[in-house]
Amino acid sequence: MVKPIIGITLGDPSGIGPEIIAKAIFTRQNEIEDCIPIVLGDRNVLKKVKELLSIKGEIVYVKYPFPDKKLFNCLYLLPISLLDYEEISFGYPNKKGARYTIKYIKEGVKLALEKKIDAIVTAPINKKVLSEVGFEFPGHTEFLAHLTKSSRWVMMLAGDKLKVSLVTIHLAIKDVSNYLSIEKVINTIELTSFSLRKYFGISRPKIAVAGLNPHAGEEGMFGKEEENIIRPAIFICKKRGIDCYGPLSADTLFYFAINGRYDAVVAMYHDQGLIPLKMVHFRDGVNITLGLPIIRTSVDHGTAYDIAGKGEADESSMIAAINMAVKMVKKSKTSCD
Repeated sequence: MVKPIIGITLGDPSGIGPEIIAKAIFTRQNEIEDCIPIVLGDRNVLKKVKELLSIKGEIVYVKYPFPDKKLFNCLYLLPISLLDYEEISFGYPNKKGARYTIKYIKEGVKLALEKKIDAIVTAPINKKVLSEVGFEFPGHTEFLAHLTKSSRWVMMLAGDKLKVSLVTIHLAIKDVSNYLSIEKVINTIELTSFSLRKYFGISRPKIAVAGLNPHAGEEGMFGKEEENIIRPAIFICKKRGIDCYGPLSADTLFYFAINGRYDAVVAMYHDQGLIPLKMVHFRDGVNITLGLPIIRTSVDHGTAYDIAGKGEADESSMIAAINMAVKMVKKSKTSCD
């Protein structure tokens, strides 16, 4: 099989994205699945990271058609920006860097849609800084859905032991109940089931669906969302041939999922799903966007300005995100779905 070409967006140039990319490719190359990583970013930013951290290796400019061989101790860079070397200051975000952050993502999506790369892996962005330059999306996931014109999409956080899909993402807790609907729960269950088959090779995935309220509502005593929204959605999905269970109490179902009873969990809101996920996969959790016409994975952490450029950032999640993307590419090419 031809080596998958994985585009890696630099993320916020002032955050830890450049550092974890450089560390992953230069110092832990032997831990990365067989692929051709292409960084979409800025030469001076990566050069400065190398100097600050005393990382040895060569940055090589590339353009399409991309190389088909991986060189030892070499980082392939598709240059999108060229920041002035003296104005690069890790840990201190600025509007120029924010604008380039958007350009890296746009170029990655464009290349993936044109089939010039097989998947994109995204380094962390900072939504507050981006909002100052007109970025109108709650996060990476919503922006990618917009760029790919995707009407159905789901955020999944994944590791070897636990995979969690979210019905709602960036919402205040007080708004979650009003946002939930039968259609949204069905969408999350369906895309999770489809993706587990297509990208993970699970022929008949078992999916646990969490309730919203304590004890999954206790038959309506602690809330009506389970009976009015979640249970009807599960019933419809079962009628469509999906092996799903629930609504289940969130305080116990993750134990059983981690121990193999279920292949994935559908959670109703952000922290319900991500707290247990990060308890198990804090260093190697991967963010995956399901439902897009392209494969996208990402690190499961933020820009961490407080440690940017200091050599303290852990690149494990970046390595996991690259490896997950490679595995998804390979599975998708052999899938019958």
